[in-house]
Amino acid sequence: MKIQLIPEKCIACGLCQTYSEVFDYDDDGIVIFADQAELEAHFPDDPAILLAAKSCPTKAILAD
Repeated sequence: MKIQLIPEKCIACGLCQTYSEVFDYDDDGIVIFADQAELEAHFPDDPAILLAAKSCPTKAILAD
């Protein structure tokens, strides 16, 4: 599954990190991936990652 981050849309609410540890935050609280500096990454199908993407109130995380 491809996950894309759109930092401009992030409001630093914290939901995504509560659902999946693949997400982290920069110094301003904006979503990033925990283990890489890219804004797009591929992950095995994981219900927690999908839930994090679907729960994002501003759609700053897109799952394909």
